[in-house]
Amino acid sequence: MDGLFFYVKWSCLCGNGNTPDNLTYFIWKEGDDVKYYVMSDTHGFYSETVKALKENGFFNDSEPHKLILCGDMMDRGQEAVELQNFMSELLSKRELIFVRGNHEDLMVNMINKIDLYMWDIALGMSNHNSNGTWDTALQLAGIKESFALRDIHKFADKVADSVFYKELIPASVDYYETEHHVFVHGWIPVRGNANFSYDPKWRNANRQKWNGARWLNGMDMSEKYKVVEPGKTIVCGHWHCSYGHCEYNRVGSEFGPTANFEPYYGNGVIAIDACTALSGKVNCIVIED
Repeated sequence: MDGLFFYVKWSCLCGNGNTPDNLTYFIWKEGDDVKYYVMSDTHGFYSETVKALKENGFFNDSEPHKLILCGDMMDRGQEAVELQNFMSELLSKRELIFVRGNHEDLMVNMINKIDLYMWDIALGMSNHNSNGTWDTALQLAGIKESFALRDIHKFADKVADSVFYKELIPASVDYYETEHHVFVHGWIPVRGNANFSYDPKWRNANRQKWNGARWLNGMDMSEKYKVVEPGKTIVCGHWHCSYGHCEYNRVGSEFGPTANFEPYYGNGVIAIDACTALSGKVNCIVIED
């Protein structure tokens, strides 16, 4: 292909210089053939991420190629610093396209509102505990929990100064689009709150709509509600692939020994979240578009 237009929505720094909130559109023209290695929900599992890339030939590929990460880089795994440094290196070489996930939103929310959440976090009752955001922040700051709670603002400043927070999250986008595919975390913004329907103006959705879209189950959106992008396939993460295999293919169980965490291919959707904390692997698909 001699050139395609990619419509990308970037997050920009604003406010205190650490919060990637404002969103700006621009058009990016990719002139050469590019092979895309696509992952999602690496969740702090550096070793599993690198293993999947090795198995698919990413490091030996001599042709133009990029990693598309469909959100949720961190939270749950114990290799946050290693994964942060690896992704930063790819970004510096222009080999990473980072689509923002709901866990990136959770991290920004926790750091920006640390006074609001600190007591629930200390008691282990916050969603930032259960979602792994607090543990990731401790890893990135290099501080033990007891010390972090003694000076919560110093702790928050150290997290905000991490490569993940000040470099990678601001470089994330709401979606990435090629000729035949749209890459998102949960799904594209939709109309409705229960009976969902397609919104042809989803590319112009505001921040609130995108924040909500990152929590949607892409397999349900495509199969149950028939919300798909005409003429394209949406590649998403966020929701474990075993759900689609169990619910729509009637194969295996959602969890347990018969769960199938391989990528789910359905009606206008490819779902790739391998639920690494349970499966022990990260899915990687290769797309030439």
